[in-house]
Formats: sequence, C-alpha cells, structure tokens
Amino acid sequence: MDILIWIGVAIAFLGLVGIAWSGAIAIRARREALDDAALRARLQRALPINLGALLLSVLGCMFVIIGVVVG
Repeated sequence: MDILIWIGVAIAFLGLVGIAWSGAIAIRARREALDDAALRARLQRALPINLGALLLSVLGCMFVIIGVVVG
C-alpha cells in the first residue's frame, strides 16, 4: 500500500499548490487597488480554483489515510 500513500501525497501536494496559487491571485488583486466590482469579479474567478484545490487536498489526505490503515 506504499504506492497509495505516495499517490495521496502527490495529489495533496498538487492541492496545496493550487491553494497557494489562488491565494496569490487574491493577494495580487488586493495590491492592485481595484474598485469593488473589479475586485469581486477577480475573486470570483479565483474561487473555483480554490475549491478544486481544496478538493484535491482532501482526496490526497484520504488516500494517505486509507493507505496507512490498509497497509
């Protein structure tokens, strides 16, 4: 079950990279001092990236836990 653990680690890492990327989008949008509507639109485009990355992180952690319990 070692392979399941390493696959889970890789998926969780991709999720963490995606969360950092969406955070960078939000920080960059705040630094640009956009008006409220433009800032809201920019953050709404980053939201699906953030949610998808969170899903990947959760799935990766689940794979790791399953691999540890089964193995």
